[in-house]
Amino acid sequence: MVRSLWTGASGMISQQFNIDTISHNLSNVNTTGYKKTRADFEDLLYQNIRMAGTPSTSISNYPTGIHVGLGVKPAATQKLFEQGSLQNTGNKPDIAIEGEGFFKVQMYDGSEAYTRDGAWKIDSNSQIVNHSGYRMIPEIIFPEGFLHDSISISKDGIVTCKTSASDEIIEVGQINLYRFINPAGLTSIGENLFKISEASGNEIEGRPAYDGMGKLHQGFIEMSNVKVVEEMVNMIVAQRAYDFNSKSIQTSDAMLATAVNLKR
Repeated sequence: MVRSLWTGASGMISQQFNIDTISHNLSNVNTTGYKKTRADFEDLLYQNIRMAGTPSTSISNYPTGIHVGLGVKPAATQKLFEQGSLQNTGNKPDIAIEGEGFFKVQMYDGSEAYTRDGAWKIDSNSQIVNHSGYRMIPEIIFPEGFLHDSISISKDGIVTCKTSASDEIIEVGQINLYRFINPAGLTSIGENLFKISEASGNEIEGRPAYDGMGKLHQGFIEMSNVKVVEEMVNMIVAQRAYDFNSKSIQTSDAMLATAVNLKR
């Protein structure tokens, strides 16, 4: 009887974790380049009262055993990197990736991180940076006197512009993308950034639109891939599962009360 109390409690704790994950997804429904998270669960250890194959007589065995499960626990949270919808902004530095790949940035401490957030800015040094001021790698630095409206970024990452001194088109640099064998193994660090982990494998560098890399779209940003209706359904399922587990605790408590009150 006490076992069912703890089993129900493990279910309630796990569904609370599920709700936390769903809430995080919904809170980032408008976050540029955000990839939704899925909570995975696994059953806990089993109490083996009788093992399958145990002899029942001198000439036969029990075909099945008796096993009692002890509940559930969170097993993993997995990022799902399916494509988000592309939104037209008309802003020249905005770049969306259609397909596989990440942009790379250099952080203030010199370390490198990866992002799908293509809402780029041009800082006072005429270089492309993200909203936190982290520089794009490889660096893209525009020449002195460049015209903002002349900035052009091709689908394969070639950046060009014109300057106020000349109508000549100047090639500024090449944007590269980076992909991973297991992108779900990347470590989320906030600010729409990921870092390499042992699970993700090393980066694979490539030119956009070639060698399995996605292609670039200037003037677009990739929106979050969170589907609000799907998350709301998941929330309802998690809420009902939480209710069911609380009912099992209440039922176990009522059965214990009945046992205690057998003799008055």
